Amino acid sequence: MSETLGHVHRNPQSEALTLELAAECRKRAAEGELAPAAVGRGPAQEIREGIRGDHIQWLEPGQAEASDTYLGLMDSLREALNRGLFLGLEDFECHFAMYPPGAFYKRHVDRFRDDDRRMVSAVIYLNEQWLPEHGGQLRMYLNDQGQYDVLPVGGRLVVFLSGEVPHEVLPATRERLSLTGWFRRRGNEPF
Repeated sequence: MSETLGHVHRNPQSEALTLELAAECRKRAAEGELAPAAVGRGPAQEIREGIRGDHIQWLEPGQAEASDTYLGLMDSLREALNRGLFLGLEDFECHFAMYPPGAFYKRHVDRFRDDDRRMVSAVIYLNEQWLPEHGGQLRMYLNDQGQYDVLPVGGRLVVFLSGEVPHEVLPATRERLSLTGWFRRRGNEPF
C-alpha cells in the first residue's frame, strides 16, 4: 500500500488483548448496547441500511479494562504520529463495530464535508481465525494505484488518511468485529 496514504500493521497488540476486546464487543452486543449505525451527522443523520449495516457503540474511558488499554495504545500512536508527521492530532474517538453476516458499508471517506477534524483513521480487527473465504475485506481505493483489499484478521491494524482514502467494507459470510476510530485535530471553529 502507498506509504503516503496509509499502513497495514500485522499485530500491533497482544493476541490476549485482541481476544478481550472481541469478548467485550460481543458482551455489549448481547446486552443490547450496540445500535444500528447511521450516516451523516446532526439533523441529516439517519440509518440507511442500503449504505451501511453495522451496529456500533462508542468507547469512553472507564468502561472496561481492555478498552482502556486499547485507548492508551491509541494515545501512544497519536503521540508518535505527531512526533513523526507533525499532524497536530489532539484526540481520538472510536467505536466497536459489529457487522452481521452479509452486512456492508458502501464506498465513503471518513471525513465529513463540513468538518475537517478527522485526520487519520485507525481500524483494528477483532476476528479470530479469519479466512479469505469469509470475505469482509476493507477495500481501499488508492488514487492511481487501484484498489487494495485488507482481510479483517484479528489483531491487524490499518491506519490511513481519513479524507484521502475512499474505502468500503465488503460483505462477509460470518460476523465481523472491529474497533474503528479517528485521530482528530482541532477544528477551524472560531474561539
